[in-house]
Amino acid sequence: MLGNFVYYNPTKLYFGDEAQKNLTAALAPFGPKVLLTYGGGSIKTNGVYDDVIKALQEAGKEVVELPGVMPNPTLAKLEEGCALAKAQNVDFILAVGGGSTIDYAKGVAASAWYDGDAWQNFWIEKNEPAADQRVLPVGAVLTMAGTGSEMNGGSVITNTEQKLKIGKVFGSRLMPKFAILNPKYTFSLPVTQMVAGIYDIMSHIMEQYFSGDDDSTSNYVAEGLMRSLIVSSRAAVKNPQDYEARSNIMWTATWALNTFIGKGKTQDWMVHMIGQAIGAYTNATHGLTLSGVSPAYYRFIMKFGQARFARFAQVVWDIPAEGKDEETLAKAGIDALEAWIKEIGAVANISVLGVTEDMLEGITAATVLGGGYKLMTKADVLTVLKNAL
Repeated sequence: MLGNFVYYNPTKLYFGDEAQKNLTAALAPFGPKVLLTYGGGSIKTNGVYDDVIKALQEAGKEVVELPGVMPNPTLAKLEEGCALAKAQNVDFILAVGGGSTIDYAKGVAASAWYDGDAWQNFWIEKNEPAADQRVLPVGAVLTMAGTGSEMNGGSVITNTEQKLKIGKVFGSRLMPKFAILNPKYTFSLPVTQMVAGIYDIMSHIMEQYFSGDDDSTSNYVAEGLMRSLIVSSRAAVKNPQDYEARSNIMWTATWALNTFIGKGKTQDWMVHMIGQAIGAYTNATHGLTLSGVSPAYYRFIMKFGQARFARFAQVVWDIPAEGKDEETLAKAGIDALEAWIKEIGAVANISVLGVTEDMLEGITAATVLGGGYKLMTKADVLTVLKNAL
């Protein structure tokens, strides 16, 4: 392991098919008024809403509801939530849903009591809330596995006017205080959403894995998570009610992005940067923007980190090295990734998401980050996008 780091994660997890029974006790330490935020209302038809309201009542909380959080939360929706949280002087935010809802809750928690332009300060300039600024505590009840937002500080917001979709990773003050993870709460998801979440998980792992060249423990953990995800994804696609598969997917999602497997490593988040830019133009499902661009991106950078890609082929996909040089093996690993993308029902190009040639120049405005095997230029990003169409 190279480098020096600190690892700290304050989120308490409650996991299992009876995890919701811990919600009343988990809410107890926090103030009396709770902002309950959720998405389009599916939680009212699958029983999750009733479980949550029961727990809130048992905890003696006053509830202020904020429904309608969309899959790609907008700046306008963020401002609505901030206004409500401040006007009602809530003590706590409980997010019930997938990554978008939890991301949104963290955005509101950071911004409600900020006296200024929150978008500019937090998402553009990437600042943290000042030490003396009030930040609302957040809890989560997870209904879709994918983003890992239940155990990290990430908050992705879309500015529709500027066509920008930007993530801010807040520090530990904004990480959920607790998260309820009941795999059965994910059973009512449409299969397409389940698949999008699965690929989001895979992408999170790969974007931490494909960097650095030392013999890092983090890489061995990442390989185990990827192998588990591949097995579980195949089982879940065949039978979405397979509890074992869905529970493994949910647990893998959490560990894929709670900062653990990125320790001691540089990291390459260009697939996410490009995918988020695509989402800003098309409003396409996040995980599918990642699957759509990944094969083209990894083929483009493969030669700069060929040894790791060859290892990926052997260890993750069980491709034998015998009779293959390193380049052939590396290519075979990316081919296996693309085949799996298609097998589980994700997308392997971006044209099916609505991306057209005239959008490509705008999408190349995606933030260019270091840390990967190649520092991308705008021209490089454009090449990847053309190859991904």
